[in-house]
Amino acid sequence: MLPQEFTNRMQNMLGDAYEAFIACYDKEPCHALRLNRTKIGQMPVGSLPFALSAVPWSSDGYYYSGQDAPGRHPYHDAGVYYIQEPSAMAPAEFLEVQPGDTVLDLCAAPGGKSVQIASKMSGSGVLICNEIHPARAKALSENIERMGVRNAIVTNETPQKLMDRFIEYFDKILVDAPCSGEGMFRKKEAACQEWSMEQVQLCAKRQDEILSCAARMLRPGGRLVYSTCTFAPEENEGSVSRFLKRFPEFAIVPVTRCPQMSPGNPAWVAEAADQIEETVRLFPHQLRGEGHYLAVLEKQDSIGYGAIKIHMENGISRKDCQEWLDFQKENLLWQSEGVYLAFGGQLYLAPQGTPSLKGLKVLRPGLHLGSNKKNRLEPSHALALCLKKEEVRHFIDFASDGPDIRAYLNGQAIAAQEERGWNLVLTDGYSIGWGKYSSGILKNHYPKGLRKTMLS
Repeated sequence: MLPQEFTNRMQNMLGDAYEAFIACYDKEPCHALRLNRTKIGQMPVGSLPFALSAVPWSSDGYYYSGQDAPGRHPYHDAGVYYIQEPSAMAPAEFLEVQPGDTVLDLCAAPGGKSVQIASKMSGSGVLICNEIHPARAKALSENIERMGVRNAIVTNETPQKLMDRFIEYFDKILVDAPCSGEGMFRKKEAACQEWSMEQVQLCAKRQDEILSCAARMLRPGGRLVYSTCTFAPEENEGSVSRFLKRFPEFAIVPVTRCPQMSPGNPAWVAEAADQIEETVRLFPHQLRGEGHYLAVLEKQDSIGYGAIKIHMENGISRKDCQEWLDFQKENLLWQSEGVYLAFGGQLYLAPQGTPSLKGLKVLRPGLHLGSNKKNRLEPSHALALCLKKEEVRHFIDFASDGPDIRAYLNGQAIAAQEERGWNLVLTDGYSIGWGKYSSGILKNHYPKGLRKTMLS
């Protein structure tokens, strides 16, 4: 049951449209996935074994039927797509990321928008994905790995700590802010039960703090996209209006909305900012998706806090990566480029241009290459997931609907006549893990924590 204060407010906001709005709560939520072009290149949509139809505001977003179960298909484990609520695909589209950009996803967990941004970067540039809550940051890091992202750094920091380090540093920033979650009431009963007007006010205050940090980290001429999954004007038009009052160096960027989207409404907040109607609302009674809001902002001038010199990661020399170089020469056709970083016995490849990470809580300082073990390198699962079959010397390809891939994902060794040594395991041509061939057996190196006891 929806909270009475919430329904009263929505009725006042929507007027005659309220009946259509409230009726949508009797309908099933939409299901969607987004193709991972970083992984699959130009694979045609028709190659997927699901009935799909396009999400209008996402270049690679597709609705699927509730009868399908893409989360249980091997393609999910291979990072071929990311299952994502369709309205949540909109903010990253409006960020207009380009290859080579330096990008911050400030409130990034669980990672859907981060991997969407990464797909648009095509492996070029630096993407910092941050999440303040440790458990959610871990889930974020796991999704970055599953989707085969090479140029992402995952941090577990406060916005204030990042702000102190990165004054006017980023080209693009996404702030998908913590909010009261009203837009998810249809999908998440807990969000409905936890809701209160006091929570709305607390979220609005938190959003002000986060946006103030983001403002200082964006370079002049850079783009900031602010988004929420709530209907509350205090957290939407209100948050943007308060932000522009504090930071007149920013302006709202007029954008082209899909016909199903609505403009922001200046009548819903006191002291609405100029052009607040150029912000974007997504209502579930007007489109196939949940409730969302976004605003595109541009920093037109420096805030004037003074530039801070950003030191770059120098990493370790190639001669200190001999185990990796030996593994690469023997097993890969891919030539790694970037900054090598060593943490304990783990070796990472950070993207070129990575800023110094010293003093920050870092979960994933780039692509995890592997572990050094007794003068040899054991390749990581992350490395397998980012590679394509043309980048390795040896691979074995299992059909996604066959028994071998099920056995592999269950952790079983498989009889095979393949090249000796490390083999990249593929399913229908998409990498999914490692196997090591010896004496007629492909030994399974799929991570134990990911293994399935049953797959259908």
